[in-house]
Amino acid sequence: MNACDRLVSEIGTRPSRKQFLFDWLRLVATAGMLVWLIYASGAGLGYNWQWYRVPRYLYTFSEGHFLAGPLLKGLGVTLKISAVSLVLSSLLGLVTAICRLSESFAARAIARTYLELIRNTPLLVQLFFIYFVFSPMVDLSRFSSAVLALSLFEGAYASEIIRAGILAIPRGQWEAADSIGLGRFRTYRHVVLPQALRHMTPPLVSQAVSLIKDSALVSTIAIYDLTMKGQEIIAETYLVFELWFTIAAIYLILTLSLSLATQAVEKRLALAGRGG
Repeated sequence: MNACDRLVSEIGTRPSRKQFLFDWLRLVATAGMLVWLIYASGAGLGYNWQWYRVPRYLYTFSEGHFLAGPLLKGLGVTLKISAVSLVLSSLLGLVTAICRLSESFAARAIARTYLELIRNTPLLVQLFFIYFVFSPMVDLSRFSSAVLALSLFEGAYASEIIRAGILAIPRGQWEAADSIGLGRFRTYRHVVLPQALRHMTPPLVSQAVSLIKDSALVSTIAIYDLTMKGQEIIAETYLVFELWFTIAAIYLILTLSLSLATQAVEKRLALAGRGG
């Protein structure tokens, strides 16, 4: 496709200004209706909304200095667990995917057993097993137990995404790499994985979003993440609706930010592919 054809194609796929405004009006109207339903439900229950009390649990200012509140501190724990788990699950998924594609029967069998075991049991059960059964044997902390459980669970799903991305690469690419004497490792590193990344990025981001949401379960083993901090504050203040809506909004901001960042990466990859 030449530059002129690409320009015509892009113009044809761009939404009109009127359509853009209409979409925003629908979004605002939907959000307004949702807010109205929430307040109407609270009024029907006789609930006394106290939103003015929420900010102090997010942040405070003392002598001109910004101080993070308990919710922001819990958010920091959530981000730390999610970031470490994301890196480990990606590495575990890559190794598992390569083992699934290996010519070794033992590697394929181990990878298959891991996948079936993890994908067919609930994350909460795995989390409890690792924390209450496995961690006392090897002296794992709560944080390490949570990271291990999330990494194993998300890594199983990431491995299938990575495997599908690798299989999407034409066989001719493998043959070309073999013809110039590249070994298995260098073929994956220089030929297969860079191309497969374009196919893997969108589903891997969806998996990362799921990881952030699943991280809320670590509160069940007394890790003071965002969800646990919220439960603690609710038990003291009885600000049930206000705090749960605030926590939900924070998770929404996290996942939307990740999705928007990934869209930018996808566009760069698409442009790089066209340029190539």
